[in-house]
Amino acid sequence: MNIDFSPEELAFQQEVREWFAQNLPADLKRKTELGIMLSKDELVAWQRILNGRGWLVTGWPKEYGGPDWTATQRYIFDMERARANAPIGLSMGIIMLGPVLMAFGTQEQKDYYLPRIRNCDDWWCQGYSEPGAGSDLASLKTMAVSDGDDYIVNGSKIWTTYGHWANRIFCLVRTSTEGKKQEGISFLLIDMDTPGIEVRPIISIDGEHHLNETFFTDVRVPKKNLVGKEGQGWTVAKYLLTHERTTIAGVADSKVHMTNLKRMARENGANGEPLMNDPNLRQKLAKAEINLTALEYTNLRTLAATAAGKAPGPESSLLKLDGTAVQQELSELGVELAGQYAWPWKAEGEVGPAEYASTMMRYAFTRAATIYGGSDEVQKNVIAKMILGLNFK
Repeated sequence: MNIDFSPEELAFQQEVREWFAQNLPADLKRKTELGIMLSKDELVAWQRILNGRGWLVTGWPKEYGGPDWTATQRYIFDMERARANAPIGLSMGIIMLGPVLMAFGTQEQKDYYLPRIRNCDDWWCQGYSEPGAGSDLASLKTMAVSDGDDYIVNGSKIWTTYGHWANRIFCLVRTSTEGKKQEGISFLLIDMDTPGIEVRPIISIDGEHHLNETFFTDVRVPKKNLVGKEGQGWTVAKYLLTHERTTIAGVADSKVHMTNLKRMARENGANGEPLMNDPNLRQKLAKAEINLTALEYTNLRTLAATAAGKAPGPESSLLKLDGTAVQQELSELGVELAGQYAWPWKAEGEVGPAEYASTMMRYAFTRAATIYGGSDEVQKNVIAKMILGLNFK
């Protein structure tokens, strides 16, 4: 695999770098740099700027409004986006649901929903996990019972990220209890304003409101909102998760985090010396960078396969597994570098360098990275079965 950029790709990289420098609002750049949570309005406004340039749905085919980039161009764009400290954006609609609708949706669903995702008219959230069906997702119990042209949905979902901001949810529901539990699952699109839906907040360990519980009580959903065939939800869900897990790896943002950690170690000190002079810290930074480099090359191999026409497959579990481990490793180093400046929790005014203000909150929330999107144990099972060909009884 040749990882050298061509002259055309280098020119594209420069174009993207200059565009971010000219178009990224300074306040969004600073908030992203410091790890401050953005509001819904800020994220939507930024994504509409990207969409105006044609650079929002970078992984979509041209026929659906994508820029028709190669896998290498998408890689370059994400690296430059992270380098510029630009927000990632709304992954639920763009990275997860969009590809699902292209692969399984009706023409009517594509014509209606895809432009609305691209224009940020809809904010989607994900209805997968339940209190008793997280890592064992196939055990979900939320029921959708046929009633004429509609389904009547009852049940609950948990960890609904930004469900309090969303106007729509894509949801796994049980439409049959016959046969294997995976065979009775279907994939529904639901309007969050439908009577019978209640969203309750979950305040996460970082003190922010990202997450929610979502309850469905006799929620009426038109059958035209079924994606794929009834009972095909497990297949649709697995397809979506390969896109989610590839994204969760977060290579571009981890590279920027690594660069910032090394800079902080050089610029900040203890006992009159730069922190970088500590041999133990240097060894930890070197180990983290080696792990990140290995992750990046795994990501590049996946990109090469994608460029050859292969859809994301079980290899995405490798990216998710190693990517989240690297994120946790870097967040731990951030706390070690910050030292006593990591102790204050959302202090009034700055305590020490501003870049340390969100260090502990970032560390705390990143503890969940090896759980969401499929726990480490789930990913290892996928790798063992689908890549190594091992059988379990």
